[in-house]
Amino acid sequence: MDGEKVLCASNAYNKKFYINPEFDALPESVRQELQIMCVLYTEDVGGILMLVFDEEGNLELKVDHEENDFFFDEIGSVLKMKELQNTKRDLFESLEMFFKVFYLGEEMEND
Repeated sequence: MDGEKVLCASNAYNKKFYINPEFDALPESVRQELQIMCVLYTEDVGGILMLVFDEEGNLELKVDHEENDFFFDEIGSVLKMKELQNTKRDLFESLEMFFKVFYLGEEMEND
C-alpha cells in the first residue's frame, strides 16, 4: 500500500470499525457518517470495506473478503458500491478536498 493512506475501514468478520487517528480533525458528524456508512455496508454484504486516499488524494473504496467466505455477496457489493458513489458523492468530494489541502498542501480551488 505504498503511498496510500487509509481513512477508515469496517470489518464484518471481527465486527470492528477503524478510523485513522490522523483524521481526528474531521468533524464528529463526518466521522459518524463514515462509521454508519461503512458498518451498514459490511453488515449488508459482508467482507471488509476500506476508504483509502491514493497518492494524488483521490478517495478509493476498496472491498476485500476472505477466500472461503461463501456468505460474501459479490453482486450486492458491486450494487452497494455504485449506490454509495452516487448518494455519498458530496461527502467523498469534500473528503478529497480536505485531504488535498491539509495533507498534500494543495491550494483550494475556487469554482
